Amino acid sequence: MVMGMMRPRFFPIKAHLLFRRTPNKKNIVLLSSPFLIAAFFCSPPFFFFPKAKPFLSEQSKSFTTVMSRASADQIAEDYEALELQKPRHVVKKVLAKQQQEGDGANVRRSIGRPELRNFDPFLLLDEFSVSRPAGFPDHPHRGFETVTYMLEVNQFLRKKSIIICLFAQCQGAFTHQDFSGHKGTIRAGDLQWMTAGRGIVHSEMPAGDGVQKGLQLWINLSSKDKMVEPNYQELLSKDIARVNKNGVDVRIIAGEAFGVSSPVYTRTPTMYLDFTMKPGAELRQLIPQEWNAFIYIIDGEGVFGDEETSPISSHHVLILSNGDGLNVWNKSGRPLRFVLIGGQPLNEPVVQYGPFVMNSQKEIQQTLEDYRLGKNGFEKAKHWKSGSDRF
Repeated sequence: MVMGMMRPRFFPIKAHLLFRRTPNKKNIVLLSSPFLIAAFFCSPPFFFFPKAKPFLSEQSKSFTTVMSRASADQIAEDYEALELQKPRHVVKKVLAKQQQEGDGANVRRSIGRPELRNFDPFLLLDEFSVSRPAGFPDHPHRGFETVTYMLEVNQFLRKKSIIICLFAQCQGAFTHQDFSGHKGTIRAGDLQWMTAGRGIVHSEMPAGDGVQKGLQLWINLSSKDKMVEPNYQELLSKDIARVNKNGVDVRIIAGEAFGVSSPVYTRTPTMYLDFTMKPGAELRQLIPQEWNAFIYIIDGEGVFGDEETSPISSHHVLILSNGDGLNVWNKSGRPLRFVLIGGQPLNEPVVQYGPFVMNSQKEIQQTLEDYRLGKNGFEKAKHWKSGSDRF
């Protein structure tokens, strides 16, 4: 592996990435340096630990997330009766291509590729697939949030797959530990929402044998929130709000669907919905009109936005136009699974140096100094090592 010339005294540098200024985007700057490792730019999974804050913030405790089936069904019926005034349609399609990140881990990256560097307020989306001994050893973050969602095994059982995951081998589990002493594991269907804020150093490694699969999303923080204290919100699979109606099943990770809200507090206002549609099912989902929104297709194929358009298959990210909602049809003979993600644009400059995302080059230089010297949020990093090689 290539060694970086600006090696910090307390973090082993294994390789470097070169980042260049993005053409025609004046508010986005990617700095060049041999300092970064590939693991920095995408570091899937973050996980539970017993000492973390409860996922219910003071602002979100008022949400009602546990509902009787009768009341949920009535809300769903009322919700379906709504008509979209300005339906969204697909304006850009990008195929998530495989690449290696971290220490031998495979990811399919959609947002964060040259074709789609970012999509305000979103910085990166990876579908990761990791088997021991690969993983994401010790690495830092500052200035944004990460959302790690472990995918259930049954979404990857395909009769014609080149690789067939057996149930016992594809449960989907990652172990996380950070420099504050937090450690824990999230499994299939679980979620962790991590606010890196002013700084964190952690590792993320597979917790079992076989292939561990999931999604990781990076969400930018506004300038006023970039230096907040790190925080975690986590939900077990059984605690994620869910509605099933007319062949459409939705897990409400953040935001609202069919009148049911998630308790997750999002500093950058965000919606994150996991839909599974049976063959022949149709969906109408509201989206705040001024938010940016996109689709990532996990499995199957569907028709999005305009009924007369061609179906789009798995591993594509679909950028949506502005509007008050989205129509989706599953005209295929098998289930369609996708996530719908939207967020309020920050409309602020983005300067990204691998795992550090700030608003100016000066702030990036300060972040590099803070990390190198172990200060302003990185004090505990100076003498910490995860021991991830023991997982």
